[in-house]
Amino acid sequence: MISLNKRQFLDQPVMDFVISSEKVAHVQTGNSAEHALLVLTKTGYSSIPVLDAKYRLHGLLSTKMITEAILGMERIEYERLASIKVDDVMSKEYGVLRTSDTLQRALDLVINHAFLCVVDSEGTFEGILTRRVILKQLKKYIYTRQEQNA
Repeated sequence: MISLNKRQFLDQPVMDFVISSEKVAHVQTGNSAEHALLVLTKTGYSSIPVLDAKYRLHGLLSTKMITEAILGMERIEYERLASIKVDDVMSKEYGVLRTSDTLQRALDLVINHAFLCVVDSEGTFEGILTRRVILKQLKKYIYTRQEQNA
């Protein structure tokens, strides 16, 4: 294994570690909350990206956001699921990286997010970078450094 110094490690392009958009579950703007809840439940993910028809990123959606939208005063109003749109309940605050970003920027952002969405210069969704992948790379770097210093 080639040893990287700290700067080389931090300067690695995020695209080397991204899970491709083709492998990431998502919903589209305009989808119903019912459809989105089905996708979230079937995949088991806590949140998923919301994309438009041109694959541009618009937000993130979680089961919690949908559930909060159908909570009534005395019961959960499941019948509202079909009429609520993803756009109405999604969050527009999320961690996002550009395809040109480095692992250093990813480390700064991933502290507050389980995964980061990666977009190109036009906002087209390229995939996600997970906290798990970043931590695995950091672990590999630290252990390699320790072995060399032993």
